[in-house]
Amino acid sequence: MSKQPTRAARRSFMRSAAAAAATGVAAPMALNLAATGQAAAATAQDYKALVCVFLYGGNDNYNTVVPYDLASYNEYARMRGSLALGHGSLASHVLNPDNGLDGGRQFALAPQLTGLHEIWTEGNMGVLMNVGPLVVPTSKADYASSRVPLPPKLFSHNDQQSVWQSLAAEGATTGWGGRMADLFADANQNQIFTSMSLNGNAVMLSGEHTVQYQMSPSGPVTLNGQRYDVYRHPAVSQMIEQLVTTNVTGHQMSEIYSEVARRSIAANDVLTGAMASVDSFTTAQHTSELGEQLSRVATVIAARNQLGMKRQVFFVGLGGFDHHDGLAANHPVLMKTLDDALSSFYRTTQELGVADNVTTFTASDFGRTLSGNGDGTDHGWGGHHFMIGGAVKGRSIYGQVPELGDDGPDDVGRGRLLPSTSVEQMSATLGSWFGVSNTELDDIFPRLSEFSERDLGMFNT
Repeated sequence: MSKQPTRAARRSFMRSAAAAAATGVAAPMALNLAATGQAAAATAQDYKALVCVFLYGGNDNYNTVVPYDLASYNEYARMRGSLALGHGSLASHVLNPDNGLDGGRQFALAPQLTGLHEIWTEGNMGVLMNVGPLVVPTSKADYASSRVPLPPKLFSHNDQQSVWQSLAAEGATTGWGGRMADLFADANQNQIFTSMSLNGNAVMLSGEHTVQYQMSPSGPVTLNGQRYDVYRHPAVSQMIEQLVTTNVTGHQMSEIYSEVARRSIAANDVLTGAMASVDSFTTAQHTSELGEQLSRVATVIAARNQLGMKRQVFFVGLGGFDHHDGLAANHPVLMKTLDDALSSFYRTTQELGVADNVTTFTASDFGRTLSGNGDGTDHGWGGHHFMIGGAVKGRSIYGQVPELGDDGPDDVGRGRLLPSTSVEQMSATLGSWFGVSNTELDDIFPRLSEFSERDLGMFNT
């Protein structure tokens, strides 16, 4: 039986914790726990990284990947009204996929996506059409009659963000990226850096055994008492570090607190040192918040050998996509930000010689309605997303191209797309490239067996 702490010990521990909090050192820790070190099921000899770029609010897919063939464009323009992009503005961004499209269908990227169009033309970007959360393959009749299970709380921001990242409604404790990290943590010398978020706490990166390491766009988040000289005296900072890393009470919780602090400080020191050793990039780094997040990801990737990393999953995010109004004015600005940041990041991976080892993909709460509500659009379901990287079988359009039109087979109301490809299928395809076995894919994605196509063929073999 473990020794029970005395009241004095408990009070002493609480005083220590309170002292740390009062000086502002406790909260910024995150606490950036290290991975538990439990045995992982997979090994890796090479290096690979997945980078999720989450577009918060529900990106308007119709003004991102735009119908361009005349028949489709006319229907798009009729239903969009004043929100439709001009046909002439799309001419220089037409997608001519190597895998072709039936019925003369054509699409173009938004006019602001110049850098991404170049990457597409080079064969290093693919577009996945009409992907979204599904429990089982679902037809329009299935949806209308509620005869198959549907994702929880459709069209809800928080829940659909969670479903995209974890395959479950808000409140989920693990995400599919974290469950992948569980498999490969043991392949990494510093397990704590297996999954890393540059955009706060992301359920996508939460594993059963691994804990996501959180850092800010400006770099590793250290204890405030370390980062700044408290009361302008370094000795005080040293005392604070000693306070939070020393168990003076014998109390079990105090020991855990101290161990977390020690691991956090050690991890921050390791990461800061490794990142400092990286030479400046010659590729221009985009200075938006998203650009800064991706620049830090690139720096960590550049330091992969110093850190002893073989597999990593990263999460970054860009907000502002909930355009119930202001779509015409604001969406082009976000598209330019997205284009600049993603293009810069991809070119940086080329500079580092790891373009074939890094796959970047977009995700979002949901797509949006084709028909507008005045100056904006409403919550949808399926949407279109990008896959970028040297290993991507690019210049291709994947998935089922949706039909446009009122009450069409892919329309569950106002141009709200019924997904033809599930998040599980997309994620499992990414996981297969990452090195996850078929058996492990079924464990990570428990509904994958419901779908006949488990690998969408988006990667070069």
